[in-house]
Amino acid sequence: MDKLRLVLKAVVRRPLRSSLIVLGAAMSVFLFCVIGSIQAGLDSLLGQQEADRRLVVFQENKFCPATSQLPEVYADELKKLSGVVDAVPIQVFTNNCRASLDVVVFLGVPPEKLQTIRNLELAQRNWSDFTGRSDAAVIGANVAQRRGISVGDTFSIGTYTVQIAGVFRSDNPAEESYFYTHLDYLQYGSLTSGEGFVTQFEVLLDASADALVLQEEIDAMFESAQIATDTRTKGAFQEKSLGDLTHVIKFSSVLGYACVGLLFVLLTTTSLMGIQDRMKELAVMKVLGFSRWAVFQNIIAETALVGFIGGTLGVLAAVLLITFSPLSLSAEAVTIAFVASWQLSLKAVVLSVAGAGAAGIIPAWVAAHHSPLAALQD
Repeated sequence: MDKLRLVLKAVVRRPLRSSLIVLGAAMSVFLFCVIGSIQAGLDSLLGQQEADRRLVVFQENKFCPATSQLPEVYADELKKLSGVVDAVPIQVFTNNCRASLDVVVFLGVPPEKLQTIRNLELAQRNWSDFTGRSDAAVIGANVAQRRGISVGDTFSIGTYTVQIAGVFRSDNPAEESYFYTHLDYLQYGSLTSGEGFVTQFEVLLDASADALVLQEEIDAMFESAQIATDTRTKGAFQEKSLGDLTHVIKFSSVLGYACVGLLFVLLTTTSLMGIQDRMKELAVMKVLGFSRWAVFQNIIAETALVGFIGGTLGVLAAVLLITFSPLSLSAEAVTIAFVASWQLSLKAVVLSVAGAGAAGIIPAWVAAHHSPLAALQD
């Protein structure tokens, strides 16, 4: 307890310097968390249970949803295949196929099947408000918060104007950035080919089905049909749609660790400068009976404490940003939600403390081995 008080006094006695170091540590950890939350969102998206147990049937050699047009009657053929539980037609409309932080994605599905293919919980209203009106939409809580939309409002984009019938939550964070509407409403839009065509099919498989075998079987079945298809597991389809963005996100994790490295350099430099100013104080401690090891421990504890305070503040700032200003990154109507997980937060604090403690090793060694006589004579 006495050692802890001594460490706290050493930190508090120089409030300006300590505050600046804490601020630097907080900013580094904040950036680490924000960058890490994108990777966490990508992992959450591709790691969903349905990613490997569902197939997405898309038009061959097409990329943006606006370019894919498949006959809706394909659903009847898909349902006949062994291992297929259901084939749900989906019409997709997005205002932007490129990578963006603010994309609007409309997913048109048969209203009676939405609860079957998605695990959504309406936070407001009930499902009858959605199924009973053709221009109704239910929207994710994140997009509702981000755009300031509530139940009863109307929302327009392109040629579509929908009535918000409910706001939902989902165990998949990416889902909370979507608008779900009636299939036939989107089909009649001027930007589509009209009734009878859809963007894609989502194929639900039973437990015994082999997804890889089925995707080849589906493409072979429609190879000579009106429009050829490209079928993938849902996870592989999402990864392909995101394209190079996934590589950019994975590379960005390096930048997150670079922020922690910056924290290491910052604390090492400032601690060394602080030690030079405290040589007489440390010499007095040695004269009073503090061993070199005790001085070494005190300096390490000081830097670790500053790292802990700064890391905790940085984590809190990142969590508050992601929670109260939900962010998402989209490409080709596939959305990655920024996820502030407790694992990421804990990792950030641990790295901050560990990095700060490591940064104190050199200053602590200098302080412990400096001659007290030489320090008192200066």
